[in-house]
Amino acid sequence: MTDFPKGLMISAPSSGTGKTTVMLGLLRALSEDGLTVQPFKSGPDYIDPAFHFAAAGRASFNLDTWAMDSLLLDAVTTQGAGADICIGEGSMGLFDGVATRGQSGFGSSAETALRMGWPVVLVIDVGGQAQSAAATALGFKSYLPDLPFAGVILNRVASPRHERLTRLGMERAGITVLGALPRRGDLALPERHLGLIQAVEHPDLEAAIAGYAAFLRAHVDLDAIRALAGGAAAPAPAALPKPPAQRIALARDAAFSFTYPHLLEGWRAAGAEILPFSPLNDEAPAGDADLVWLPGGYPELHGATLAAAANWRRGLQTHAQTKPVHGECGGYMALGEALIDKDGHRHQMAGLLGLVTSYEKRKFHLGYRRAHLQSAMPGFAAGAFLRGHEFHYCTILDEPDAPLARVMDADGNPVPETGSVKGHVTGTFFHLITGENA
Repeated sequence: MTDFPKGLMISAPSSGTGKTTVMLGLLRALSEDGLTVQPFKSGPDYIDPAFHFAAAGRASFNLDTWAMDSLLLDAVTTQGAGADICIGEGSMGLFDGVATRGQSGFGSSAETALRMGWPVVLVIDVGGQAQSAAATALGFKSYLPDLPFAGVILNRVASPRHERLTRLGMERAGITVLGALPRRGDLALPERHLGLIQAVEHPDLEAAIAGYAAFLRAHVDLDAIRALAGGAAAPAPAALPKPPAQRIALARDAAFSFTYPHLLEGWRAAGAEILPFSPLNDEAPAGDADLVWLPGGYPELHGATLAAAANWRRGLQTHAQTKPVHGECGGYMALGEALIDKDGHRHQMAGLLGLVTSYEKRKFHLGYRRAHLQSAMPGFAAGAFLRGHEFHYCTILDEPDAPLARVMDADGNPVPETGSVKGHVTGTFFHLITGENA
């Protein structure tokens, strides 16, 4: 692995600056130029990687310095082998993380970039300022002196005069300007309550990404960006997480789509068979599956369809009589007794757990989770510690079953969403990233 590809980190001072559209345009433009591009996502976001795959034609993986130890980070990094260049997309602002150190760090995009040796390309929204934007860029460049800094892409530039003034400020501060993107209202990706809509739901994703690539090609120095790519030594050989069973029936449709890519890749690499099925199409899981796994997603948007899916429900119930079923976040909700949608309508779910959740009574739940299992779940024995991430708006109205785990946030504070266990059925509101020392 001596020829491991160099890379860059696309980041920003904050969320909402346009880094995702820049990322997608860059992935596609470099791919159009004949490069094999390996995308990565810094942090726990599980929506962006599907957009990366659509843009680059290569699966994207999360790199998470809070949740992942060095061995797992090395294992995920090796997914870049065979590419010509790696491009990582940051989360939130470049230096944003949590207060308490995790397995390898605090979870910031800067940590990921520093570990990988990737120079940072900072996307700055210069709306409402000109020369003053250089002070922001200079602060980010100097805040962590060891972090390689490639330069900036100016976004939402109002006019040629605005660009000229902003470039003057950057020149005075010694900041390289790699591109200037004119303000365009049609570049925003559609959003809903968890951020971006899913890639599979975009009305014309291919046309959108092609448009982003053309826009970047017209306004960004792609050759300069490629030349600035850097990288640390190739990662040490390491294995991705092992599968929790040999034959895994995995729910996969618009209601159930959020599983971290490194988990699925690890399961496949170890020889597990993944058997997709669609609850929204009233498909039952494979009868000879060893495990049924319901990922997170948006069941709250499909309550009536799931309630009418009698074949799916019977298949789950039959499987759960003798073999394990696990759900996380949206999958956990679907395993419960009922789900109440935003309009207050109650929909019958699988009934394998007594859980009742409501999207009508919304409450924001967001953050890293560390769980100490009180009972076993697929792939992990009682007593194991897990790392994951929780992101949803649903409220628990009733949770009569035994708690699956003691769950804490990144700082060790107790979290009331403990998950549930009943017979062969388990569920959590957090999305599993990894076990500790596993």
